[in-house]
Amino acid sequence: MLPELLVKEVPSGTDVFDWTVPPEWNVTEAWLEDPSGNRIVDFAKYNLQLVSYSEPVDAKLSLDELQLHLHSLEDQPDVIPYRSTYYNRTWGFCLPHRERVELPEGEYHAVIRSSLDESGSLTYGEWYKAGETDEEFLLSCYICHPSMANDSLSGVALLTELGRWLQTQSTRYSYRIVFVPETIGAIAWLANQSMENLVKIRHGLVATCCGDKGPFTYKRSRQGEAEIDRIVEHLLATKSNHETIVEDFFPIGSDERQYCSPGFNLPVGSLMRSRYHTFPQYHTSADNLDFVTAKALGESFAAYQQVIEIAESNETYITKVPYCEPQLGRRGLYPTTGGVNARTDTMQAMMWLLNLADGRHDLLAIAQRGGVDFSVLAAAAKSCRNNGLIELANGQFIERLS
Repeated sequence: MLPELLVKEVPSGTDVFDWTVPPEWNVTEAWLEDPSGNRIVDFAKYNLQLVSYSEPVDAKLSLDELQLHLHSLEDQPDVIPYRSTYYNRTWGFCLPHRERVELPEGEYHAVIRSSLDESGSLTYGEWYKAGETDEEFLLSCYICHPSMANDSLSGVALLTELGRWLQTQSTRYSYRIVFVPETIGAIAWLANQSMENLVKIRHGLVATCCGDKGPFTYKRSRQGEAEIDRIVEHLLATKSNHETIVEDFFPIGSDERQYCSPGFNLPVGSLMRSRYHTFPQYHTSADNLDFVTAKALGESFAAYQQVIEIAESNETYITKVPYCEPQLGRRGLYPTTGGVNARTDTMQAMMWLLNLADGRHDLLAIAQRGGVDFSVLAAAAKSCRNNGLIELANGQFIERLS
């Protein structure tokens, strides 16, 4: 757990925009016995076998009656599906389809000892690190999918470690990490924020499906060309040893749907490996610790670090020497021997920087236009600034001759 993580409660029944926080659900036991008294489903052994938010039941049923409450996947007969029913009062069990089709006729006993507490609450976690400014980088993951290693838990693990790393860094931005139940949790979190605070969010990412071996996949924010979109796309373009996918925003998926709803339209994308809905293990018992790998999760963690490092360094500069290129040699910034071979990557980055430092191009735009490595460009900017050649633009522009 992250130090200084705040655990917050939103009472059941609270109206949050067009939604209402549902009753708090708790379960102590749930099982299903066949006509011979064999326990064929047991929540105590595998929580995925119970439909999340099932209402309490203690009933004897025929097989036909029971089938109305069973869930399986015909096209994946050996896995258990994940199902939930937050806003529809019903109950159910999940099991492999291969087992379902072999159930014998007879009387079954279904028991679910659960409660739906109208006086309960929705729980979420929030962590905050203050930076040099109050402009924020929002990071979000969801905590509601039982036994889902890639879809849900990988994002939780990644952002927990990212928070620990951020605690060791001096940052320009402030960072906020939220751990919420998907959909209703993000909606409740947004409802508890002031518009004054939300407008401080400059970048945002939803972390999910970060632990499998699939290609890095980025889903753009609703804005499409927000700075976070440009940052992640630039980073993925440099990963020549990885297949990468960039997708436009669409209003189906994870909590970016809420952050990017038209009233907020926050610059929040989602950086993943294989996107939800695209791998057969999705929302099944096959999304387990055999599906995710430490290597893939580590690569995803490194990618998030790189995104943050680019965001932290992506400033807009203006040259203090706008007429012709400056004389670099007397400042110790130029190779002592001329010639093509002496023009290193650093020199190339520096020349692009000094030409495009006009108050209209941030470092990311310069890196993309010049085809130079962002980290090399950021280092060149530091050298040029230390030598009095550039300064932060702060809204200034170089006007062309008229």
